Amino acid sequence: MNLILFGPPAAGKGTQAKRLVEARRMVQLSTGDMLRAAVASGSPLGRKVKGIMERGELVPDAVVIELIEERLPATEAAGGAIFDGFPRTVAQAEALDAMLKKRGKSIDRVIRLKVDDEALVRRIAKRFDEEGRSDDNPESFKVRLAAYNAQTAPLLPYYEGQDKLYEVDGMGVIADVAAAIDKALGPVPASA
Repeated sequence: MNLILFGPPAAGKGTQAKRLVEARRMVQLSTGDMLRAAVASGSPLGRKVKGIMERGELVPDAVVIELIEERLPATEAAGGAIFDGFPRTVAQAEALDAMLKKRGKSIDRVIRLKVDDEALVRRIAKRFDEEGRSDDNPESFKVRLAAYNAQTAPLLPYYEGQDKLYEVDGMGVIADVAAAIDKALGPVPASA
């Protein structure tokens, strides 16, 4: 199964993805984690995207798509992927569909975590205080949220038109959100 966890920054995608990795033995492809690791490593890619990320801007599609494509063989070996933070634009969604189609795969489900802006601000402030992630500073967060609303929200009709979109109230406690996601995904395969 290939799954997209969809929602604005701080909606809880990473928390739910980690849980699904354990429960369903899927591979989590978090573009945010992959990009932060590149920055921390000081690699050429990391140096290239560091400033972009610190300003809260979206990393260019070509860079993100390359990161994802490199990881697809590992997801197939595990039986599926959880795409966390990707795709963020219709162009990325189309590129992902094309990459998967070449491999005889597709996106099976898109779970949208619905969370209101005020709750996101509280979550991000808490995460910034606890983890100190530079991309979680209040100014960067405002840019990221605006970028999400402008560029990522159009993905809703894209996946709704494919009958793959499931909406989950992301405002509940983690266990309630997890139960709603599990209901949308169906039973855990016996091989997981």
